[in-house]
Amino acid sequence: MRVPNRLANRFLFCTNRKHCAKMAKKNDNNLKPRGKMSAYAFFLQVYRGELKQKNPNESVNFAEFSKRCAEKWKVMDERTKKRYNDMALADKARHDKEMQGYIPVGEDGKRKRRKRDPNAPKRALSAFFWYCSDERPTVKAALNNTNSVSQVAKELGRRWALIRPDQKARYEALAAKDKIRYEKALREYKATLPSGGGKKGGAAKAVQQAASDDDEDDDEDDDE
Repeated sequence: MRVPNRLANRFLFCTNRKHCAKMAKKNDNNLKPRGKMSAYAFFLQVYRGELKQKNPNESVNFAEFSKRCAEKWKVMDERTKKRYNDMALADKARHDKEMQGYIPVGEDGKRKRRKRDPNAPKRALSAFFWYCSDERPTVKAALNNTNSVSQVAKELGRRWALIRPDQKARYEALAAKDKIRYEKALREYKATLPSGGGKKGGAAKAVQQAASDDDEDDDEDDDE
């Protein structure tokens, strides 16, 4: 039986749409920012690199390597561990910054932008993020103006771990001041929200949404 052109075209349109949506989601996985790494993951990466450098021709047994790393991490002192914690903080900043411009693809293959209340206050920056804001250009220049955000983030984390107490105090003061600004702005913002009008937790939900939106769009970031 011959299929009418109109039906055939409609069928092709539907299948092409599904194909396009599928391809869009596949491409979206390639465009989505790399996930943030934990302090322990950074430790594994560094330690594996050190082992490879010492024994370049020796293959690594994964189970044995994992066990050894877990034992080393368990007994590691806080001062040494801080290096990896700072690297994780820097990578979180990098991830949050990249997520600001990322809009996920929906089932139809189209990107959907999440609505954000423009009146919601910007979250406070931590001392580390104030430091990153100041030092990023210097660090980037020291790394030959690299475009690798992970390299910049790692170097910022390393430098932050070695910063002098008097220098750190300056950024901690900036963070404390910004926290006061944010808490005041958040109180004022909450006061403008409706009570919920029968919807349980309406205002609280709006405040929580504002805070989570802000995380994506944070600051923070710091380009890392």
